[in-house]
Amino acid sequence: MTKRIFQSICLVTIAVFLASAALFLGILYNYFGNVQRNQLRTQTELAAQGAECAGAAYFDGLDARGYRVTWIGADGAVLFDSEAQASEMENHLEREEMKEALSTGYGESSRYSVTLMERTLYSARRLSDGTVVRLSVAQNTLLTLLLGMAQPIAVIIVIAVGLSLFLAYRLSRHITEPLNRLNLDDPLNNEGYDELSPLLRRIDAQQRQIRIQTEKLRKKQEEFETVTENMTEGIIALNTKGIILEINRAAAELFDTGRDCIGRHMLSVNRSMEISDLLSAMETGVRAERNVELKGRNYQLDLSPVSEDGAVTGAVLLALDVTEKAQAEQMRREFTANVSHELKTPLQIIAGSAELLSNGIVREEDRMGFYTRIQGEAQRMIRLVEDIIRLSHLDEGAGDLKRENVDLYAVAAETVRSLSGEAETAEVSISVDGEHAVLDGVPQLLESIVYNLADNAVKYNRPGGTVTVSVNRCAGTVRLCVADTGIGILPEHQERIFERFYRVDKSRSKELGGTGLGLSIVKHAARLHHAKIELHSAEGEGTAITVVFPDSGDA
Repeated sequence: MTKRIFQSICLVTIAVFLASAALFLGILYNYFGNVQRNQLRTQTELAAQGAECAGAAYFDGLDARGYRVTWIGADGAVLFDSEAQASEMENHLEREEMKEALSTGYGESSRYSVTLMERTLYSARRLSDGTVVRLSVAQNTLLTLLLGMAQPIAVIIVIAVGLSLFLAYRLSRHITEPLNRLNLDDPLNNEGYDELSPLLRRIDAQQRQIRIQTEKLRKKQEEFETVTENMTEGIIALNTKGIILEINRAAAELFDTGRDCIGRHMLSVNRSMEISDLLSAMETGVRAERNVELKGRNYQLDLSPVSEDGAVTGAVLLALDVTEKAQAEQMRREFTANVSHELKTPLQIIAGSAELLSNGIVREEDRMGFYTRIQGEAQRMIRLVEDIIRLSHLDEGAGDLKRENVDLYAVAAETVRSLSGEAETAEVSISVDGEHAVLDGVPQLLESIVYNLADNAVKYNRPGGTVTVSVNRCAGTVRLCVADTGIGILPEHQERIFERFYRVDKSRSKELGGTGLGLSIVKHAARLHHAKIELHSAEGEGTAITVVFPDSGDA
């Protein structure tokens, strides 16, 4: 600040000095120029009176004393010149001062010589006989004047600049010294400029506010640390570059590190492929989860991006111990596989019995009842086996299924067409809308997702209800939404409807031929496509299930 004040004062002082000098020289130049013109006119009048009285004799032995005297005839011929031979001079009739003198009696003019860098002033007076007496005098230009005064002007400039620098230095130090002595820790107890009082009061108010906010942040930090340090789940806060901002005790123990890892990259703590995938998913702003084995136990790592104004500013990594859940899931998968194999035998028996009935072994009046019951059970058990096998296949990763570009809207339209007959029987209106959206996925699984959601929407609807299947692109995602106006789902059931064999209304599900595996298949198929499922439902108002796929773009 001192430097800027110093420079400003110096520049202002020098500018004022130069402007004053230029103005002063200009005024002086004009003043002396006017004096010289008045003197030239007076001398011309005197010379004219002398020539009027003495005639040509006046010019004999004339001492002009710095003036050039010329006597010109009425025809412009030079009769006498004090500095040149009159006979050798050109006709002066066209000269400006000559024309003016012949017409008005007196004339003036000036001419500038670039070669001599000077201006010549002319003054002419007409005599009674028609001749003209002209006097001229040389006048230096302002540039010539400056060149002649260059040395004293340079001395004055040096003195003025030196004095300006000295005064600017003293003045800038004097101005900034009270500012440098300000105590910003106690803004109101300062002596200095009165003009700074509003600023100091505002600084004091802001410091009070900062102290209050700092205290609140400290308390929140303590509360956060108290809560997180006593959690069994591991929590890690990351910035957008994957740098660890905060870590609780459980996470530090899980990853065999300490709080000294704060400020380091997450991959320096754990270089597993799952962690790398999660960090890559953070850049897309999509919530992601991975399962990883640490210290002999299974953990589910959930990464939730933190966004502000639509931009990802960081993420929270949550490590959940799902060992028991994984074991239970493994047992359930094994049970499903065993059940699927065990059901094949009764299916064969049912099929054989149906064949016997069709051959007439059973009494005529009982045949149709048995046939209908056995046929229905056989079909339901076949669907159950197919769903169990499909779900078991999904649990294993479905690695043998080929991925290709699939138009989700075309799949939805075909599903609606295939369910139109069932919907008509149930007195339900089903339709499809939206736009074409191509995904990189497994056709069979995408068809299964749409079919199971739409089939449930028709089955659990009411007469006169509607089912709408829509496909839309939104914010880098493709959204498949199946909405109905059916019976709805109670809040206590909404978190469990995607579990295997879970039925909200078991009696109605069996009556409609449901296996309890449709939504579980949807969940696993969506997970294989890195999609998330959103559920909105209210009892008696209907249900809307949305599957959000990452948009891979049109192929």
